[in-house]
Amino acid sequence: MPQSVIGCDLSLAFLDLCDLPSGRMQRIPDTRDAIAEWAETLTPETLVVFEATSGCDAILIATLTERAHPFSRVNPRQAREFARATGVLAKTDRVDARVLAQMGVALDLPVTRPVSPARATLADFLRRRRQLVDMRKAEKLRRHSAGHDDIAEQIKAMIAADRTLADQAALMSAVPGIGPTVLAILLGELPELGTLCRRKIASLAGLAPHARESGTWKGARRIWGGRRKVREALYIAALSASRRVPALIAMRDRMRAKGKAPKTILIAAARQLPVILYAMIQKGQPLQIT
Repeated sequence: MPQSVIGCDLSLAFLDLCDLPSGRMQRIPDTRDAIAEWAETLTPETLVVFEATSGCDAILIATLTERAHPFSRVNPRQAREFARATGVLAKTDRVDARVLAQMGVALDLPVTRPVSPARATLADFLRRRRQLVDMRKAEKLRRHSAGHDDIAEQIKAMIAADRTLADQAALMSAVPGIGPTVLAILLGELPELGTLCRRKIASLAGLAPHARESGTWKGARRIWGGRRKVREALYIAALSASRRVPALIAMRDRMRAKGKAPKTILIAAARQLPVILYAMIQKGQPLQIT
């Protein structure tokens, strides 16, 4: 456990900081110079905890990554549920900073693995692509009108230009069901693939089954949380992979024999896909279909 934890609530203008165990509160501008000056005061044993806040955390992440300083970027839903569980109903910047610090003290939060510049840029393009797709659906325009093809080509070129991304793409694209869109999402939004164990990856993707029990009552396990776009991508890939990948075919047949529902089988296949991809990346060898 770290010697001290700093909870950091982010906004476009400010960072509200809570240092535990001292309880010291501080507010600094959300600018590169201010954050760099503050980061110089951190000891190596201090863990910085903040929510995954798109558009507000870029400078903080870059500054901490440059200094190789440990930080944990937590799911906002997880932080809110922790606050409720500890009886904190109020929501202000100072309160949120304290809650995040308390999470770091109470829970064994994983240290977030820094994302390479290439993956960060790829993730930005994926977000832009989703915006364009949503615009196209809403306005019912033709595909090229929203610039979809241009973004897709830029994403393809971006992957090809980075050695690590290109090598992983060559391996993963050989797996049935992993087309260009699914491939880009896995590379850009699941950088932990190939470095974390199957249970942690399943949890990140929102494919880990969670128990629902109370007393003698036991409900069916349900998947929830995680990164929705990654979960959707793996689910789509599993539709094809479960019919063509020998390991998934065997698993599907075993589950069918036990009377499992088709959707349960498909979710299991989606959960198993990262395990297969992890082995491929670790060994640097493509999947053997036959």
